[in-house]
Amino acid sequence: MPAQVDSNSPAYWKDGQLHLLNSTGGNNPAISTGSDQFHLGAPVSVRWATRVNQWPMWIEATWVDPTSGYIYAWYHAEHFGICPGGSRLSAPQIGAAVSWDGGDSFYDLGTILSSGDPINCASQNGYFAGGNGDFSVILDRERKYFYFLFTNYAGPTASQGVSIARMAFEFRAYPQGMVWKYYQGWWGEPGVGGHETPIFPAKVSWQKANTNSMWGPSVHWNTYLNSYVVLLNHSCCTSGFPQEGIYASFSSDLSDPSSWAKPVKILQDGGWYPQVLGTGPQGTDRQAGRVTRLYIYGHSHWEIVFLKPAEPDPQPQQ
Repeated sequence: MPAQVDSNSPAYWKDGQLHLLNSTGGNNPAISTGSDQFHLGAPVSVRWATRVNQWPMWIEATWVDPTSGYIYAWYHAEHFGICPGGSRLSAPQIGAAVSWDGGDSFYDLGTILSSGDPINCASQNGYFAGGNGDFSVILDRERKYFYFLFTNYAGPTASQGVSIARMAFEFRAYPQGMVWKYYQGWWGEPGVGGHETPIFPAKVSWQKANTNSMWGPSVHWNTYLNSYVVLLNHSCCTSGFPQEGIYASFSSDLSDPSSWAKPVKILQDGGWYPQVLGTGPQGTDRQAGRVTRLYIYGHSHWEIVFLKPAEPDPQPQQ
C-alpha cells in the first residue's frame, strides 16, 4: 500500500486477482492488483470517465456485481471554501460511482448522503465544519440492502457520531434519492439532507476543541463469528482528531441499529483508519475469518484473532 493512505481502503476480487483501492489526501485514488494482499503490483491512478463532483474524493467502499461484473464504488468528497477568511474547514459528502470496464475508469453517480444541518465555521475539530463522511458500506447476507455506516459531524451533539443508512439492492445502479437514514427508530429520513440517530453517539460535539467521539467505521462480515464486526477510530479529547484508541463492536442484524454491542478497545492509539483484510480465498475489507490482518494507515503490523464467547484466549507461541 502507499505510504500515506488517508481513508479506508476497499478491496475486491475479480478474475482471480485481488484489487485494492487506496486514497491519499484527496488525490486520484490508486488501484493495485495481485494474487493476494501480500503480492500486489504498483498502484495505478484511477481514471474518472465522468465527474459530477469536482471536489477532492476518497473511494472508501466497493462491491462487484457477480452477474454483470460491474464494480460499484462509494466515495467521500470534501467541499472546501465554505467558510470565510481562508479557512481550511470543509464539509464532506458521500457519493456513488460505477465502473463498467473492470475498474479502468469510474463514472460518478453523484451525491447520495449529506447533512441537513447548517455548517458551523466556528468548529474546533481542525478539519470539518459539518457534513457526512468517513464511512464504509456492506451488503447484507440476504442481499436486500446495502448498509452505510458513516460519521455525522453536523447538527446537535445528540445527532453526531457514527450513524447508519441503507439502500435497497435493486437501486444500486440508480442510487440518487434511494438511500435512507435511520432516525428515531425508522428508516425514513432521506440520505441527502436528512437527519440521523447515531448508533455510536458523540459524547462531546465535533464543534468543540475537546471533541469525544467514534468516527471512520470499517465494517465486515466475520465468517467465524457469524457476525458483523465494525472497527472504529476514537477521537479524544483535543482538536485535530487525536487517536485515543481503536475499538470494535459486533452485531448479528444490520437492520436493527440497536443490536450493536458497546464498543471495546482493542488497541491503544495506533493511528487512523483501522480495517481488516481477510486472508482467505475471498477475504477483503468486507469479509474475514477467525484470523485476519489488521491494517492501520494502510500498513499491517498485526493480526486479529477473533474469539467466540467463552473461547479461551490463545497463548502466544514461544
